[in-house]
Amino acid sequence: MVTGPGDVSESANPTLVADQVYEILAQRIFDGDLAAGDRLPVRDLAEQVGTSVMPVREAIRLLVENGLAVTHPHRGARVRAFTVHELLDLYEVRTVLETEAARKGALSVTGEDLEEMRGACERMYRAVVQGRVTEALDEDENLLRRLYRAGGNDVLIATIESLWTQCRPYKVIGARAALEARDSSLWTPQPALIDALKAGDADLAVMITRDSLISARQRLEREIQSPEETDGDT
Repeated sequence: MVTGPGDVSESANPTLVADQVYEILAQRIFDGDLAAGDRLPVRDLAEQVGTSVMPVREAIRLLVENGLAVTHPHRGARVRAFTVHELLDLYEVRTVLETEAARKGALSVTGEDLEEMRGACERMYRAVVQGRVTEALDEDENLLRRLYRAGGNDVLIATIESLWTQCRPYKVIGARAALEARDSSLWTPQPALIDALKAGDADLAVMITRDSLISARQRLEREIQSPEETDGDT
């Protein structure tokens, strides 16, 4: 993944350049460097990443398409900001879809799947101990992705992953708050989930998945304030 200015080559395929710029901007949003409501000025961003304006425009289009930014005529683009109500609605949908994905996956998960999940769990915990929030979230998603894919419904997985992308800036907020508060609900559900799957207890695996999402939503309720909704920015 391209991670900083100067790494994008204009001699590359234009689509590849736009994808590289997208990865840079998305990562800055995920890390909190670009916060909800921040403007995305095309020329300034092009100068920062070392490209012309065209790949930046395409990258911003992809951010909008993936729910990370919004754009308005004559006003440019901004990082997407959810109201508290919208965000809670999004987590409600995630809870419905992910508990179903966990149920389907728990019925089909293999020993190889469990080994991959254990590896992701260990990497996640190391990242938590070292305070590497985005890396910990990556591994948490890798762990769940392995379980959900065992269920075999590609449309369900794609929908969940799209919601993860939209939620990521807020997942970072919640995870950082949990680390500061030493809230173990951030890192204890994953090994419990693996144990339930190993024991063949699908109902317990579903309950752990649901409770973990409810806990994450409650953390965000405590941490975020509803932004002012002016001129449709949210």
